Amino acid sequence: MKLNETDHRALALWAADCAERTIGYFDRKIPSDDRPRLAIEVSRAWARGEITVGKTRSASVAAHAAARGAKNDSAKAAARSAGHAAATAHMFQHARHAANYAIKAISESGENAKNATKAGLELKWQFEHLPVHLRPIVFPEFESPENEEDFD
Repeated sequence: MKLNETDHRALALWAADCAERTIGYFDRKIPSDDRPRLAIEVSRAWARGEITVGKTRSASVAAHAAARGAKNDSAKAAARSAGHAAATAHMFQHARHAANYAIKAISESGENAKNATKAGLELKWQFEHLPVHLRPIVFPEFESPENEEDFD
């Protein structure tokens, strides 16, 4: 499948938004490492047409290196989400991974029932904030936004 440039850039922005919603899990554990946060910024800069795909690749690799260095699973997932957000510029399919790792960051953030609820709410937010015509690309398993049981 091939996307037009406008849709590809919209997916990159959405992936950056997904990653940003959970980057705090990384920042709280490793506040001195800004590589994942930079990857989110780079994703947005590419979407605005300000930088090249090559720069997003470098930021993505750096965010994934930060993830490998993280000892906490939630922090690791948040950094991977940021890395995939930046990688969306290279291949739009990375947007789905940015979303999945954001949900994983929430799920891995502790061992209580609230995490499952938070993860479900995050999935719903992701779905609702993705342009309708792009939903089948990222969420092919969901039939429609009216299908509320998909989010329970």
